[in-house]
Amino acid sequence: MVEAYDEFDAVARIKENYPIVLSVAEVQEHKESFLTRDIGGPRKVKLKHLALVCSQFSIILGAGLPMVRSVELVAEQTADKTLRKILDQVAGDVAAGNSLAESFASKGKQLPTTFIETIRAGEEAGTLDTAFQNLFTYFDKSAKTHDKIVSALIYPVFLIVLAIVVVIVLMVTAIPMFTQQFADLGGQLPLVTRMLIGMSNFMTAYWMFLVGGVLLAVFLLKIWSKTEKGKTFFATLRLRFPVLRNVERMNAASQFANTMSTILSVGMPMTRTIVITSRVITNYVVGLSVRDMVAGVEEGRHLGDCMRSCKWLPDLLTEMTAVGEDSGSLENTLGVIGSYYDNEVNIAVSRMLSILEPAIIVVMAIFVVFILLGFYMPMIGMYGLM
Repeated sequence: MVEAYDEFDAVARIKENYPIVLSVAEVQEHKESFLTRDIGGPRKVKLKHLALVCSQFSIILGAGLPMVRSVELVAEQTADKTLRKILDQVAGDVAAGNSLAESFASKGKQLPTTFIETIRAGEEAGTLDTAFQNLFTYFDKSAKTHDKIVSALIYPVFLIVLAIVVVIVLMVTAIPMFTQQFADLGGQLPLVTRMLIGMSNFMTAYWMFLVGGVLLAVFLLKIWSKTEKGKTFFATLRLRFPVLRNVERMNAASQFANTMSTILSVGMPMTRTIVITSRVITNYVVGLSVRDMVAGVEEGRHLGDCMRSCKWLPDLLTEMTAVGEDSGSLENTLGVIGSYYDNEVNIAVSRMLSILEPAIIVVMAIFVVFILLGFYMPMIGMYGLM
């Protein structure tokens, strides 16, 4: 019995001791009771906190301190409660004789795969302090890119939420106040006004069903998005949707290059590096395409040639990877191209927002004009009859 991320990871671990694997079957682990389980499930560690921990490990291990004491010192200096709890448990595991990588791997999926596997490779190569330094650079860059994207999306999300709230308030509170006044005017109300009153009456009478329907739809959609078909559908949609596709491709290229460079720097075999990189890529379809490259590399093909079969990765990334392989400087080449695509992600997000923000404002303006016409057209008609 082995503990692994998925069946590919399990096969790789078994092959370390046994050359032939006939079959692999999943064994259900013992689940925690409701009383002992964390509310909302285990939280994943934030990248910026993980980057700081990697920097501390690199400095402390470089000073020659024993492993157990190093973990204890880093745990004492960690502000993140989740990460401190993990480090306290890891210190106990290491003191009991377990390796650092296995101790971190036993903590579930709270830690990124890149973190665990790079530490494992650093332990095997005897360059653990260098591995942590490379991880610090990697997670620090990833955290900064993520923060920039989130900061850029705050304003559009705020506009969308504000527009929805304003429309709901007008429909449920303001329009019913004027409905009776419109009825007292007599005659045929304008079409826009009748549509507005009908929408308002429907939302006022059935708001509970509307809210319940929306929540149910979101719940079912979330469940479906975790299935194979759901993950493939949404990942493909993001890759093909006109506004998002450039951001999604640049982000996948950045994750591919940076992860490959970081893991290769500590001596990880190419096939193992590709498998780990495929898990790091957030787009499910691109991740599957990257994982399919393992078979080609095992057959003796170059990584650059295998990448040409993946239509979602940019051609520049493929060609630069091939050049890095031919020149024997793949790790450095991927590091440089990773920095390039980090900048491209920021540019792509800025371009997306430059299109998205005016579109949101135009949609809001259409709703406002529609509501104003519904309010004022009957009044204009009434003044015309006076």
